[in-house]
Amino acid sequence: MTESGNPVFDFSDADLKSALQRALKTTAVLGLVLAVALGIFLGWQTGLLLLVGAAVSTTGVWEWQRLVAFINARMDNQRAAGSGGRVVVMFFLRLGLAGAALYISLKYLDGSVYALVGGLCLAVLVLTTEAVRLIRS
Repeated sequence: MTESGNPVFDFSDADLKSALQRALKTTAVLGLVLAVALGIFLGWQTGLLLLVGAAVSTTGVWEWQRLVAFINARMDNQRAAGSGGRVVVMFFLRLGLAGAALYISLKYLDGSVYALVGGLCLAVLVLTTEAVRLIRS
């Protein structure tokens, strides 16, 4: 920590990038492990529902990572990785595909809806854990 004494003020773009990268990897691995475990104990459809929710969570973290990189590049007057229109279009395309995946999985899989919700909440849990870890360090 620096003189401010508050770790929130010492949070850099590099810290955010590394936290989002760790959250992306952790969400993907945790989702896969939990999906296999639920598939074994509660049936393949429940495991697949959790996997769909975890995939939506993981792609959400990935998309926010791209949006943050784009916004940071704009704020630093650097060339962004893609055009603003492309980033926005990809954001809404991913959102539409996630909605379609959720609809199809709920319509055709006869597993536990709670597994799907758990997979969707996985990114929130992992990001909260990352935030607490960064604040404590």
